[in-house]
Amino acid sequence: MDIVGDTHQKALRINLDPRWYGTVAEIGAGQEVARWFFRAGGAAGTIAKTISAYDMAVSDAVYGKSGRYVSMSRLQAMLDHEYKLNVDRLAEARGESTAFFAFADTVVARSYRGGNECHGWMGVKFQASPNDEASQIILHVRMLDNEASLQQEALGIVGVNLLHGAFFEHHEPDQVIENLLDRLTTDRIEIDMIQFRGIEFRSVDNRLMALKLVQLGLSGAAMFGPDREVLQPSEVLRKKAILVERGSFRPPTVVNIDMLDSAEEKFKALPTVAGRELLRLTELTMANLLAGGADVDRRDFLARADLLAACGMTVLISDYVAYHRLAAYLAWRTDGPIGIVMGVPSLIDLFDEANYQELPGGILESFGRLFKNDLKLYVYPMRKAGADGSDSTGEETVTVETLRVSSELQPLYDYLAGRGSFVELDNYHPEYLPILSRDVLRRIAAGDPSWEAMVPVEVAELIRKRAFFGYQEARDWER
Repeated sequence: MDIVGDTHQKALRINLDPRWYGTVAEIGAGQEVARWFFRAGGAAGTIAKTISAYDMAVSDAVYGKSGRYVSMSRLQAMLDHEYKLNVDRLAEARGESTAFFAFADTVVARSYRGGNECHGWMGVKFQASPNDEASQIILHVRMLDNEASLQQEALGIVGVNLLHGAFFEHHEPDQVIENLLDRLTTDRIEIDMIQFRGIEFRSVDNRLMALKLVQLGLSGAAMFGPDREVLQPSEVLRKKAILVERGSFRPPTVVNIDMLDSAEEKFKALPTVAGRELLRLTELTMANLLAGGADVDRRDFLARADLLAACGMTVLISDYVAYHRLAAYLAWRTDGPIGIVMGVPSLIDLFDEANYQELPGGILESFGRLFKNDLKLYVYPMRKAGADGSDSTGEETVTVETLRVSSELQPLYDYLAGRGSFVELDNYHPEYLPILSRDVLRRIAAGDPSWEAMVPVEVAELIRKRAFFGYQEARDWER
């Protein structure tokens, strides 16, 4: 059997390597990871200690009090505590030949009554070689099996895969991610956040690792903030009012910002938003990132990510092309109101029945899912092109009120508009309507400086500084 692909063989490989020695600490769901090493044989060469702290009072006594026991902060406290103990107690005796580690997880599996959220945090803090500085990998998992015993089994396998990756593949973080679900499927485990830190990962951009999770299908979505730090979506979205704009953001324009600003003004007027923290999201879909190629252009992705960060945006990467899937993802993670910001062209596309052929109920099923939690679409107007292809005057601006869809779907459109599912953004800047991202890109590449007025000041500054989207090449051509 393949030594890399089999969980038992992975555990045995670790046990038989004299370099690794440390602790396995697990809260909830049992000693699922430690069990693999004891079962494989030779664990005395790897495991210094195992600990399972089910009782909250015991856990607090060891790791300090915590507001939430299944959280990243609790996991970090466990890793730091156990790793420090190993170094303090064992470095003098065997530090020259041993790479110390601490593995920890804090998990809530399916309860006896069922119905609870089944998820957890898992991580390893380790030395890549004796006397080295510590590095660590942290991830968040969702267990999808219906039985607690199966969830525990899957958790143990992921833990062994994580340790094997940290010890033998840390120089290839992409490979670590790809092998996390060896011997598992995404029907059993979802990984929606991973974070690499420390000396071994000093060149790793965790935003690329978030992208990798969605690319591989390990998660339907991943998230990072304007500070470039990856985020665990459920913790960020929990109880918030959510306003999300989907786009290419290549680059972000003043229109993108005006869409969110205009929508936020309307969104805040809702009684259900009052008193809640509001989160603005910009969403990049994998379909958009893959446009024109079989793989994502990482430099292009990071350029967009950096530009959105300059605008202070939190970014959601998702594999949810259909809006109803995005709506379901958000609604499962917050009890607050949700608004999706879009332009008239996207609303027109929403009424294209060809987009719903995979659904038995077609467009009606899609709309039923999309609007069932009183979600609203905040719609930005569109400047209608003239007969010659040029932008026409403001009299031909298309809005929620003036838009007409196909005759057979117009009654459905009128019904949804009448019930308030579409909110017209009439508080926009009319001078922004002619601005299109593709036109901005064309002007950047042509060395036409007029593009700078079409994007936020921070975006223009960063494009010039980093030579994004061919800016430097255009300047070189001019000279």
